[in-house]
Amino acid sequence: MKDLIGKAMIDYQNGNYTEDIITSTNISDDDVLPLPYLFRTYSEMSKLEQKALNLSKGKVLDVGCGAGSHSLYLQNKGLSVKAIDISEGAINVTKERGANNANVLNILDETETFDTILLLMNGTGIFQTLENTLFYLKHLKSTLNPGGQILIDSSDIKYMYEDDDGGYWMDMNAAYYGELDYFLKYKGEEETPMKWLYLDFETLSTKADLVDLKCEKIMDGEHFDYLARLSH
Repeated sequence: MKDLIGKAMIDYQNGNYTEDIITSTNISDDDVLPLPYLFRTYSEMSKLEQKALNLSKGKVLDVGCGAGSHSLYLQNKGLSVKAIDISEGAINVTKERGANNANVLNILDETETFDTILLLMNGTGIFQTLENTLFYLKHLKSTLNPGGQILIDSSDIKYMYEDDDGGYWMDMNAAYYGELDYFLKYKGEEETPMKWLYLDFETLSTKADLVDLKCEKIMDGEHFDYLARLSH
């Protein structure tokens, strides 16, 4: 990967903000991801994110930390936080913003254990496909301390397939409807396309059950999204 999102965050951090990131998927047109959004404060976050941060306790792992906004808020509250991301640029920015413990790391390579694991901003996306979900959930479970929790959010994107008559045009022979190809552009460059998974709550709950994780919905968001807690 070219780490365009990391380059964009570095530009913003260094005062070189001239344009935003453009995202799209195989079922949606170009959309703008404003760089300031990645640097938002607690008061600018969604109610769902705020709830997840308020529920965080003990030793915390922030998976896919981005520019570190969640990690920094929890660190400033006095919690022990480890921020990880596969983007080197994101980790450089997170460190520069004051994070004590930020590492370029894939969650599957994490060997420490935690009381709270955060997967926010569509946390199920890192699973990539429905088929991968059990593998990731098993690994996440192995990094949980006794009494620990995984706080994860996602969206049921079934609404994106709705036609004008209220029906759905999904191909039932195709892969799970929440599996998308995700495209990103920044300053004229295109990132290597990646798989990204949006998981409805019922499917997440079913998969969690298969690896002996309890799954409860904490709250619904404002647009088909939700926050869930997984625990032993």
